[in-house]
Amino acid sequence: MKTFFLITKFSIVFFAIFISSHSNLNAQQSNSEFWKNVRFGGAIGLSFGEGFFSGTLAPNAIYEFNDYVGLGVGLNGTYNRQKDFYKSTILGGSLIGLFSPINEIQLSLEFEELHVNRRFDSRLNLENDTYWSPALFVGAGYRSGNVTFGLRYDLIYNETKSVYANAWTPFVRFYF
Repeated sequence: MKTFFLITKFSIVFFAIFISSHSNLNAQQSNSEFWKNVRFGGAIGLSFGEGFFSGTLAPNAIYEFNDYVGLGVGLNGTYNRQKDFYKSTILGGSLIGLFSPINEIQLSLEFEELHVNRRFDSRLNLENDTYWSPALFVGAGYRSGNVTFGLRYDLIYNETKSVYANAWTPFVRFYF
């Protein structure tokens, strides 16, 4: 939980420092210059099958310092349900750094902290879980326009606590 609050504080401080560093400029010009470099995006996911449903909403924003480097923050909300087995709610945030040595290649480093609340069907006599699940991803992807397709690896993957099936996770990023 402390890590999530540190991410939030870091994000607020980062944007506050950046905005205040441009206070010498005309306020209107500074504001418009700042927002010209911000890209919004994220992910929406739905998965369903026989008795299973999962939905994810993960918006994020990236500030592009130049054509090579970007830094951003994101939120994540996921709901899962398996009929007669469990329900879970996953909420959290992330910090992401992007580096593009050439336009088509995007390298990333992302720290994610998720709070997991999992409730099992009472007939199963399984203990409910509530815990924090951190992840530190390194990734690489192919970028074409506003879309990046790639693969990332969780350096601190924990098989019993991670919300992901394994340490390797494919991704698709959209930024506008």
